[in-house]
Amino acid sequence: MGYEALDAATFANWGIDYLKYDNCFVPQEWNDQYSACVPELSGGPYPNGTCPNLANPAPEGYDWSESNSTKRYNIMRDALLAQNRTIQYAVCNWGLAGVNSWGNGTASSWRSTGDIEQNWGRTVEILNMNSFALNSVDFWGHNDADMLEVGNGELTDAECRSHFAFWAAMKSPLIVGTDLSVLKKSLVDVLKSKFLLAFNQDDVFGKPATPYKWGTNPDWTFNATNPAEYWSGKSKEGTLVLAFNSLSANATTEIKWSEVPELKGGDRWMVTDIWSGKSLGCVKGGINETVQSHDTVGYMIGEQCGKGYMRIKNRPQ
Repeated sequence: MGYEALDAATFANWGIDYLKYDNCFVPQEWNDQYSACVPELSGGPYPNGTCPNLANPAPEGYDWSESNSTKRYNIMRDALLAQNRTIQYAVCNWGLAGVNSWGNGTASSWRSTGDIEQNWGRTVEILNMNSFALNSVDFWGHNDADMLEVGNGELTDAECRSHFAFWAAMKSPLIVGTDLSVLKKSLVDVLKSKFLLAFNQDDVFGKPATPYKWGTNPDWTFNATNPAEYWSGKSKEGTLVLAFNSLSANATTEIKWSEVPELKGGDRWMVTDIWSGKSLGCVKGGINETVQSHDTVGYMIGEQCGKGYMRIKNRPQ
């Protein structure tokens, strides 16, 4: 701090393309006056910005863009903008200081939670938190759910598929934190999933996929181990629909076209499996699928199709 202009000029001279600006060791005089409610610390989102057991809560209606956190990050933003090179700027303040309300005026992305870890518990916990924080995501502004851990630590193949599918669907920046030289081909294929990458990088629709049904729990339940299971989002290729099994055993997921917001009014749709790329043809009503623990099935739903087609049989996992 205090050397932002020099640092930004040095980064530009080095040919740096991306700066993720962390939040460690902030001097006392730059701490925020108030503390903000962060779902992972408080156990859930609360109405009107209130938060139980908060030491020094901000008054109702407080403008977090006036906070010291915003000012600190804006100093580096301005230093980067003064350079003759475009450098992607990522705020990394762990979801503090109401960053969802000001992050897009400062950077292209902002960390919406604390750090990810190489295990399923933390991965699904971040998925749960982000499911309640997607309204601010659109072109040029993205919740950063932290780097991908596909192939790392304790994550199973099924968990890696779910991890990547939802990070892509939420339009989080997809930054690979894996040694690709030793990553097995099946997981390389997950990272190269053309349907998910295309959805994440769509140049027509900027909004992310969002939950339309929680599944195991009643809708809008904040649950760090069993978050929303049914998601959908619009893209120029059609509608992406994901069904996630959050349970510790195999379970049957049921996607009903009548429940998917983007498919209202249609009973028959052309369907493609996002993992295999296989066309399932014209499918009536929806799809029942047996999904292994912590895995996710996904489909790209294309055009409506005629009534002359028969519904496909359910396919085993």
